[in-house]
Amino acid sequence: MWVKICGITTEEDALLSVAMGADALGFVFAAGSIRQVAAARVADIVKRLPADILTIGVFRDEVPERVVQVVQRCGLGGAQLHGHEAPEVSAIVSADVPFVIQAFKAGDPQLDKLSRYRIRAVLIDGAVAGSGETFDWSLAQDLPSRLPLILAGGLRAANVAQAIAQVKPWGVDVSTGVERAPGHKDPRKVRAFIRAAKGASVDDLESLEVPQPMFDPTSVDFPYDWQDDL
Repeated sequence: MWVKICGITTEEDALLSVAMGADALGFVFAAGSIRQVAAARVADIVKRLPADILTIGVFRDEVPERVVQVVQRCGLGGAQLHGHEAPEVSAIVSADVPFVIQAFKAGDPQLDKLSRYRIRAVLIDGAVAGSGETFDWSLAQDLPSRLPLILAGGLRAANVAQAIAQVKPWGVDVSTGVERAPGHKDPRKVRAFIRAAKGASVDDLESLEVPQPMFDPTSVDFPYDWQDDL
């Protein structure tokens, strides 16, 4: 099970999450978020992370050229579009960003138009991103797409295994559920969440088809040298 720890704001929390077994880290650039972090800080953190960790910048209704610029300057591996972005936005971003995730609220009518989005994965969240509130997981089942599904919204160590068993996603995403305070991770919660997610039984996941090939951030030929831009 692919696990992304989102809302990272410090190097300490980034390294902690990686040490606990996270596959990806999310850094929020969306204006107004209590977990928003400056690009300069993210760039400094990313330089200290293992190369095989997928780093994702989270944006909300941002100009696509700005998304690409921030991703490149920070040396990130991908972008998560977490607003009301049109398919055309994902196409512009994907032209220069190797791994793009489009987030939708559970039950969003736009999910019927996923084929129009040029993305590598789709994320389903609750009504209010970052609220830590769960939603009806049945709304994330049987999506009309073969895209990898990432489940978010109110997940924590106590319910992630149940969510995986019901929805059978490709990955899970957590922020609030592993925090001791907004923007600050709790080591015990991070460890418990990752163990619970990756410890989901084979029976729970037997019908899950993992998309191939898996994304390898070390294999991407980035069209820029981000270190020269810092």
